[in-house]
This record gives sequence, structure tokens and C-alpha cells, in this order.
Amino acid sequence: MAQEARVQYPTPFEQGNQNQTTLWSKCIAFYERLAADFPGALHFLQIGVADNGLPLHAGVVSSDGVRDRSQIKADGRLVFFNNNGIHPGEPEGIDACMALVRDFCVQPERLAALGKTVFLFIPVYNVYGCINRQATSRVNQLGPEEFGFRANGRNLDLNRDFIKCDSLAAQIFNQFFTDWDPDVMVDTHTSNGADYHYTMTLINTQTDKLGGELGVFLRDTMLPDIYRTMAARGWPTCPYVNPVRATPDDGIEDFLEVPRFSTGYAALHHCIGFMPETHMLKPFADRYASMRTLVEVVLEFTVSNAEQLQALRTAARQADMARRRWPVLWAPDIHRPSAFRFKGYAAVYRPSMLGDYSRLAYDRNQPWEREIPWFNRCTPALEVDAPKRYLIPQAWREVIERLQWNGVALQHLAADQTLLARVYRVTNLVSRPSAYEGHMFHDTVELTVHTETIRAHAGDVLVDLAQTHARYAVETLEPQAHDSFFRWGFFNSMLEKKEAYSDYVFEDTALEMLDQEPELRMRFEAWKKEFPQHISNQEAVLDFIFSNGKRFHEPEWMRYPVVGLS
Repeated sequence: MAQEARVQYPTPFEQGNQNQTTLWSKCIAFYERLAADFPGALHFLQIGVADNGLPLHAGVVSSDGVRDRSQIKADGRLVFFNNNGIHPGEPEGIDACMALVRDFCVQPERLAALGKTVFLFIPVYNVYGCINRQATSRVNQLGPEEFGFRANGRNLDLNRDFIKCDSLAAQIFNQFFTDWDPDVMVDTHTSNGADYHYTMTLINTQTDKLGGELGVFLRDTMLPDIYRTMAARGWPTCPYVNPVRATPDDGIEDFLEVPRFSTGYAALHHCIGFMPETHMLKPFADRYASMRTLVEVVLEFTVSNAEQLQALRTAARQADMARRRWPVLWAPDIHRPSAFRFKGYAAVYRPSMLGDYSRLAYDRNQPWEREIPWFNRCTPALEVDAPKRYLIPQAWREVIERLQWNGVALQHLAADQTLLARVYRVTNLVSRPSAYEGHMFHDTVELTVHTETIRAHAGDVLVDLAQTHARYAVETLEPQAHDSFFRWGFFNSMLEKKEAYSDYVFEDTALEMLDQEPELRMRFEAWKKEFPQHISNQEAVLDFIFSNGKRFHEPEWMRYPVVGLS
């Protein structure tokens, strides 16, 4: 009976030569037909409109037909989330999800095995990328015959957009993810990089960064079970191959998936995230099969360990509500290497036919298997003492609305107040020389911290960190955090001095300032010794005095607008 149903509801992958991926229109029509024919198993809905004007969809599968989100959350049911098509040129997750949802619908025993767990999915996240089909953009990838494009309609990589939310898709996703609050997420991808035996490699939420007992459970219990089960089902899996040097021979290092990426974003919500990366040089049919197996394996573990996963997430949130010292930057811990028994191919260097250099190649006639170093631990590179509350001036509405999309509880001041606050001032900033995903990202941020009396106004926003979404607030509002709003340029206007001078008038004023401000004179003399080449440059001399003197100081300049309150 199940086989007959599969014949009745075949996916495009199953109908073809197993080297084809679905069109977006056929994918959506497929789910709409299933939802109409199996309303007790599948609810399929539109959750918004993406940048290109086409709808963004999601689906809900439950064993007892309960589909209302508020009811699901009230019942305390675990939510497993499968996101697909963020990079539609890496499409096997799109096709595997179609077949898996179909099998939930036509196989009662498979549906019943979900128990109280809900299977939530987005069939195609990057809609425009999926309809922008060709066969050439994935330079090193073996199949399928045609596929979508990595970027969306604004030429954004959506797997860099979860914090800044330039795209409508990310804005929808932030609210959708927060509302459903999934416990485990699998976001499907295909890799680039070295050559090796494995079809499936796996990025997981970095366990130390996830933190607490939840991180320990992921590292010591969940991941070993996934690797064992994948091998038993014919798809041995290795950690994502991120070599510490040119090839995997010298070891691999866990990918530090900061919050711009889906798994790093999930960690801000205490959700365990997985990013399976199938190997680009394996046949599409194998990549599809291993992807479906990976989703099933993680789902089965989730169903079997639902209560413990939910308890660990609750404990993590409670711990954050009382936390005062927060790690906001992480680095690989080279002092705690593990080991992984890796199956690779010999790396060989041959003269290039294009230029006068040697090129790397992997010789599949020389396979090898041995233990290599696996640097799978991270350590805090910067910790901050967060305040009890943040105060955000209401003018920064783009920041405030992103906090709202992510469930952060906000309180508006009812009246003007004078407050004693912790204030950051920027002392050094190094930005990328060219645009990165539509922004001039700040790679280096150096600050000083001061206590100042400030004037807050009615309507300004308070963020109390004694709440369940404290982690999202800290990692976006602390300017030195990996993917803070500051690093992404949300506060760039405060980096600009607004007033200027006329040099022929300011020459005399500058002399007065040096005479009246001894500290300025000392700094000026030190500057001349450090940069003697600038002394003959009138603009450089006057700019230094104008910018560093007290007389024309602009309080807003280089001052981070979000302040901390005790």
C-alpha cells in the first residue's frame, strides 16, 4: 500500500534519472496536494512574502493532526525543524524533505513514530534563488543537471543574514523561528573543499559556545549517537572538513558558526543546530540518500530523547537569566585536541598547466585511513560583564524591531529620566575594505568604558536581562560580540563627526586650545613625535587638534548609543 502511495505521489527526483532537483513551483504544488489529501498529517501554509514577491511557505507534520502553534507549545511538545533551500544550488535537502513528508502522509507507522514530536519544515527558504536556475554557478559540484543560485533577489547570501536581516526572508524567519521555538534544527547544505571518502559531513552548533549541560549533552551523547547510527545505515559521516592547513592530513578544526549562520543563530535561542554538508564531488543520488538518512537519524534521536532535550534547554535559559559574565567572542582551543579516524586521499602537488606554480590534487588511487587531530573545542576570547539592563534610545528603531522579532521583552520609559549608565566609546575600528553581504563589516572593535550621567527620554527602550531571551540581546547589543548590530554597521552614523572648520580661521583657535588645554598639548606633542611626517600637513595637524580637543567635542561622536544600567 505504501509503495502504491509513493507511485501516486512521486517527487521529481524519483521520477527522473536521480540527477534532477525539483522546480520551486512543482515543489509547492506537491505539498499543497499532499496537504489536501492528508489533512490529518500535514498542514501547509504561507508564512510571508520574500523579496521577489513570491510566497514563503512552511509545513507542520504531527501524528495526531494538531497543527496550532499555540496548542503545540501549551502541550509542551518538542519541535524538530528542517530548513531547506537556503542555498538552492545545494538542493538535495529540498528533494529529500519532499519524500520524507510524503512518507509521513502515506505510512501510518512512520507518522505514529513521531509521537508527540512535531516535524516543522520550510521547503524552500531562498525562493528567488530556487527559481533562478542554471547548471554552472556551482563551479566544483557534481550534479544535479540544473539547480538554483546561492543568492536571493537582492544578491544576498541568506546564510549570512540571520542577524542583520536585510532580506524579507530573514525578517520572516526570525519571527517564525522565535514563535515556534524549535528544540532541534537541521539546515541542509552541500560543501566545497578537500576530497575525501565521505558523502556526508556535519557542522553542529559548537558545543562550548552552546554552553552548559546542553552543550555537554550534544558533544558527549547526541553527536556520538548520530555518527554511530549514520555508519550503521551505510553513510559513515565525519565532521565538516575544515583543514587547519592546506589538506586534512594535518588535522581539522570545527567551523566556528557565529550567529550570522543558521546554527549560530539557533544557539542564541538555545536550539541545537545541525548543518549537514554533503560532499560536492559525490553523485547527486548519493548526496540525496545520505541527506535523507541524516535528517531521519537526527529526528529519531530527538524523538527518543525529547524530555531530556527540553529539560536541558529550560535549564540553559534559566542559567542565562542569572548570568552576569558573558562570553561574546570565541576562538578554537588548540590546547584540547581530540582525534578522528579519517578516511582521505593522498594529497599530491603537480606542475600547473596554466602557470609557473604547483597545484594541489587528491589521488583517489592512494586512499588512506588514520587518526588525525580534530580541534573540536572552543574557548572564550572575550568575556564581558553585562549590565542588568540595556537602554536603547528609541531613534534606533531597526535595532529595536529585530529584538522584538526574536522575542526579547522590552519596556518603554514612561517619562524622561536622569540615569547613571555604563557608556562605551570607540577608540579603534578596522573595517573590511570591501562590502561583505551589503555592509562594511567591522572586523576589529576596540572600546573604552566609562560611567556617565545620561538623560533618557520617554519612549526609550529598556531591555532587562532577567528574561529567557537574554542571550540574543547580549550577543547583538554588546558591540564587540561576533555578530553584534554594531559590527554590521547599524550604528555607523555615530562614527561620523558632524561639524567641521575653516582652516584659515581655525589656525588661531587651535593655538588657543593648545594653550588652554594642557592634556591636549601633551597628546599633540606625542602625536608629532609618533608621526613626524604629518607635521607639514596642515589638514592632519588641524584635524588632530579639532578631534581631540574639548572645546568642540561632540558627545555623540564615537559614543555607542546603547548603554548599560545597574
